[in-house]
Amino acid sequence: MRIIFSIICIAMILAVSGISSAQTVDSTTLNSSSISGNVVLTRTTTYLMKGFNYIENGGSITIPAGTVIKGDFETKGTLIIKRGGQIFAAGTADCPIVFTSEKPSGLRNAGDWGGIIILGRAAINTATGVDSAEIEGFGAGLGPVYGGQPVVNNDNSGVFRYVRLEFPGVNLTGVSGNEINGLTMGGVGSGTTIEYVQVSYSGDDSFEWFGGRVNPKYLIAYKGLDDDWDCDNGFQGKIQYGLSVRDKDIADVSSSNGFEIDNNVNSPSNTNNPRTRPFFSNMTVVGPFETTGTVVNPLFQRGGHLRRNMQACIYNSIIMGWRVGIRFDGSGVISDANGGTVQLRTNIFSGNVTLADQTGGTITPDPVTFINNFNTSYAANTSVQLTNPFNIYPDPSGNNITNWIPAGGSPALSGADFTNANLSGFENVSYRGAFGTNNWTSNWAQFNPKNYTLPVPTDYNITVIAQGFYNGATLNKADTVRVYLRNNTNPYSIVDSAAAVINVNTFTGTFCFNYAPTGTYYLQVRQRNHLETWSKSGGESYTAGSVNSYNFTTSSSQAYGSNQILSGSKYCMYGGDVAGGISSGEIYNYQDGSIDAADLSAIDNDALNSLSGYYPSDVTGDDFVDSGDLSITDNNSLLSVFTARP
Repeated sequence: MRIIFSIICIAMILAVSGISSAQTVDSTTLNSSSISGNVVLTRTTTYLMKGFNYIENGGSITIPAGTVIKGDFETKGTLIIKRGGQIFAAGTADCPIVFTSEKPSGLRNAGDWGGIIILGRAAINTATGVDSAEIEGFGAGLGPVYGGQPVVNNDNSGVFRYVRLEFPGVNLTGVSGNEINGLTMGGVGSGTTIEYVQVSYSGDDSFEWFGGRVNPKYLIAYKGLDDDWDCDNGFQGKIQYGLSVRDKDIADVSSSNGFEIDNNVNSPSNTNNPRTRPFFSNMTVVGPFETTGTVVNPLFQRGGHLRRNMQACIYNSIIMGWRVGIRFDGSGVISDANGGTVQLRTNIFSGNVTLADQTGGTITPDPVTFINNFNTSYAANTSVQLTNPFNIYPDPSGNNITNWIPAGGSPALSGADFTNANLSGFENVSYRGAFGTNNWTSNWAQFNPKNYTLPVPTDYNITVIAQGFYNGATLNKADTVRVYLRNNTNPYSIVDSAAAVINVNTFTGTFCFNYAPTGTYYLQVRQRNHLETWSKSGGESYTAGSVNSYNFTTSSSQAYGSNQILSGSKYCMYGGDVAGGISSGEIYNYQDGSIDAADLSAIDNDALNSLSGYYPSDVTGDDFVDSGDLSITDNNSLLSVFTARP
């Protein structure tokens, strides 16, 4: 009876924690650690992060795509990258890295753990004029330092890509003002890569920059408590493509804003250098007001609060649904706006109760006219024609939420202008706001973090050869292949998908699947110019949390309908399904599932034009479209091959 009771208790613990029984749980690697060497995590282990964990000068932490790290609630689990330390957190759209609450679905809340702090040696300013400072949140004399000498504006703190931070932002000491943010950056240099990062339900700001020169892009701030985009202490980075969304009922006692930008925390007369002067473009900043009559938390304030002598500029963005669209605060900010140093240009403002206001000076001729002279404004949010920007009650589920994508005819699809010298180095796009027609949040972002089931990252080693790329010993090129896991019963729905690069020597790619439960699935393989190929009849066993393997190359029967061709001693995908022309990333919609005259015509046209580069018509993968590509496709067209599927 005692044994049975113990088994039941273990099962209950696993169920409550949301940890897969197939995964190891590590609560020691990130347990108040001080790391001066090189630590490499593994995505098949779930980590429980306890206390303050420091990556010291000269140390590094590598976090593979798909890794899940849970922040401990009781000890305020926090990861701090100190000056000279580095983090290499390179997730993918299929397998993002997730830092999240240790609590189970339905019980997760803002402030369940500390957050991520990255510190560097790029230039900062301080209220006292010294060139270094302790990062906020720890209390006087306790925080790690950022900035300082030597100044290294291109300082490299590593890579932070395709990462989600869910329920961070907590008061570390119990003293008011000692909160840390979701992602805190102090003196981070331009050599650091920060892109595709989502902070959800932060207990303080979602993103805050204290000085530095880092240039992030593709950021999401979702339902944070305080500000979405907070800049201080001489931050001079360039930020492009950002989405922030607010819950109308959740706001901070200090007031909640979209942008909150200061030179530093001292008096409004402080103009210490380097001045806070970030450039933002293509931001969609969605406030709590669906209409100007929506009842919202009274602590919500402004889409942008520009104050304390900052010199920020905002371009090609959407600021919608705020009590005040923009506040110009202080004589220094107002003087710089009148003189053209502070710029808001080619933005869209909509549905703001008050478009703009001022305090501490006079915008010429007045704040509303000033905004309308350089931007587009609408009384109603519906005029912007985003798909459904306020459809967030409850949080939307799924991996392709399109609420903030402009609908056809939206004014946001055009009107961007990148001729301003301040926008040098930005990507030149036609649309305003974070999105055109492409949804860059697909797959990796999560807009229902309170209730979703945590991913179980699972490696699938799949060996497959694209006929045209195979030269009898190796592949001509390491190319990307996408594999879909499909149910093995009609209608064979897609359960999960992942992309990987096939190794030129082993012909194997490691595909990281995140959400498929243990079961039996067909493998559907797609590549840019070879015939779609499915695994053999009946499907393959898949164990979530374990390493799975499948080899297409050993026999034609490894493919459904024996739909492969023998090349030397290896069975390969048929080459030549290219009809439709240029591909876009991994979009294979131009392929029609057969190899025929249409494919030959497409290749022939490209060969006549001496096309070179990454094109579907380059069947051999040598970056040239020529007779070799025609030969393979012609031979396969004579075989009348087409995709074989259940």
